[in-house]
Parts: sequence; structure tokens; C-alpha cells
Amino acid sequence: MENFEFSTELLPGLPEELGLECLSRLPCTAHRLASRVCHRWRDLLQSPDFYYHRKKLGYTQKVACLVLNFNGGTVNGPKKPGVSPSYGIAVFDSVSQRWVRLPVYRYPNGLPFFCQLASCEGKLVVMGGWDPVSYDPVTDVFIYDFMTQQWRQGKDMPSKRSFFAIGACLGRVFIAGGHDENKNALRSAWVYDLRKDEWSQLGEMSEERDECEGVVIEEDEFWVVSGYRTESQGQFDGSADVYGLKSGQWRRVEGVWEPGRCPRSCVGMGKDGKLVNWAELNPAVRVGACGISLGGRVLLTGSGYQGGPHGYYMVEMKEGQHSKLEKLNVPDEFSGFVQSGCYAEI
Repeated sequence: MENFEFSTELLPGLPEELGLECLSRLPCTAHRLASRVCHRWRDLLQSPDFYYHRKKLGYTQKVACLVLNFNGGTVNGPKKPGVSPSYGIAVFDSVSQRWVRLPVYRYPNGLPFFCQLASCEGKLVVMGGWDPVSYDPVTDVFIYDFMTQQWRQGKDMPSKRSFFAIGACLGRVFIAGGHDENKNALRSAWVYDLRKDEWSQLGEMSEERDECEGVVIEEDEFWVVSGYRTESQGQFDGSADVYGLKSGQWRRVEGVWEPGRCPRSCVGMGKDGKLVNWAELNPAVRVGACGISLGGRVLLTGSGYQGGPHGYYMVEMKEGQHSKLEKLNVPDEFSGFVQSGCYAEI
């Protein structure tokens, strides 16, 4: 908190460190109301330094953010005839078991199809996808602030790309791979600075990677897993390109993924430090699996077979042990198909 300038007492009659400790313990759901108390509190609560201070003290919480089909009918029953899917964002708090639906920004017919989510510094970032009416690729960047509970528009992506890898860390969002408007697989990568609202180009990966998956590991590396080249449609590769966040260099790693297996939304990190395919944890999620790490536990969604009911589960990750799934009772509104997701620490 050295960068934050104090001009008046945070709490009258208390030393600064005690006032800061009290405000740090406020639950994130109270931040919006607390920011209206005075300018001093508002500036503090909106400060990235305050966010990292709360994170260091262990007062932040991890929630799952899911791109969810809200109007396609329940997976357990027939879908509504003639109704196009309408995607929105659901937020799940595994501690309170509370589900919340976020308002959709600028798109009255739902989120862009296949848009990507990432989160850092208490904010949720939505990028790209296809317009839900025209199906044209979009370059939109939208940012949701969990403190103010408001959306704002960020600087557009440098170019149109679909099915790209995404990851976020320390106020930056990384994207790589995917394909352009002409279905050409890409090897280029960019980084978006959330505070500066600026894009910068990174070096290119070792090869083109369409339909790849992104994972940030230990706030140190951005992994772009699998994918395929333009001339190898659907032939998913077993390698990954890894970007060092400190070195600014790419390196290639072989044999980290099952060749021929689509990695979309089902790549995670196990307790042993190796990549995990969430779809292989349990037969109940072998189809359409999506996993969101929430500390030592993982929210898993998926079906046991093609066209089967879509289940929601919590699983505790234990090294060297078979992971047992705990089935969740999910409100009907939030029981639709999960396209993708990420965790947010707020």
C-alpha cells in the first residue's frame, strides 16, 4: 500500500493501519455501498494497491464466472423450438452456494457466441466472439468491475480472431492463436493492459494454433495448449507454447496434451504441477467438460454422454488420489450448457 496517498483519517480516532485493517475486512459485496461514504474511501476501494493488499492478507474470495446458455431450455428436457441460444454470465460463490446473473452489456440478444473470459484485479474481461444476430466476428472488449458492479468498454482487440487462447495475470490479459476471418490459423499473440487500456504485440508462437486453450500458471507463465494448423483442421497437437511473463520469451513444450483431443475449456493444473484434462476426472463430465479452479477445489460441469443431462459438481484436488465428485443442486435458471468460464478473485 506504499503507493496510496493518505490525506485524512480513514476511520476517525483510529490509527491509519487499524482503519486500513478494518476496511480490508469488508466483504466485497459491501464495497459498492462503502465507496459512497466519502471520496477517501472510494479512492481507496477502487485502488489496485488496496486489491493486492486484501489479496495478500487473504481477504479476497474466488468465484466462478461462466458463459451460460440461459434460454435454450433445460438440458434434461427438450430445447425450445425455434429459439436461438442466448448466452449470459453466471457468477457462482462456492462458499455461500449463491448464484448471480450479471447484466449483459450492449448486446440485447445475449453475449457474443464463443466470447472469451478472463479476470484480474477484481475485474472480469469479456473479449471477442461472434455477434449473436449476424454471426460476424467482433473485436469488442468489455470490463466488469465487481466493486462498482458496472461495465465499461475497453479498447477493441487489434484484429478479429475466433477460438483463441486467453489468460490473465497482474493487470494484463494475454491472447494467442485462434483463427482470422478467413479461417486461417494464427500464431500471433497480444497482451492487453487493463489499467492503461492499451494493446501490445508479443512475439509469435512456434506454430499456428487454432482452437487452443490458455492457462496462466503461478503468475509466471502463460501456456497456450494444443490447437491445430490451418492445413490440419481438427488434428489437435500434443504440444504447447509457453510465454514467460518475466522473460518475455516463448518456449515450446512437447507431449503435454493428448493428440487429437480438443482442449477447449477442459485444461487445468493438477497438484503435481502437470496439466489436467478435466474431462478425464470422472465419466460424469466426459462430454462438454468445463473446469474452474477455485483454490483447492474445482467447479466441474459436463455430461456423461452426447446429448445427456448437464451436471454441476465440486471436486477437491488431491495429489495421487482419485477425485470424488460432489453433485451440486443448481437453480433451473443456471442449469444450462456452459460454454466457457474463468475464476475471478474479488
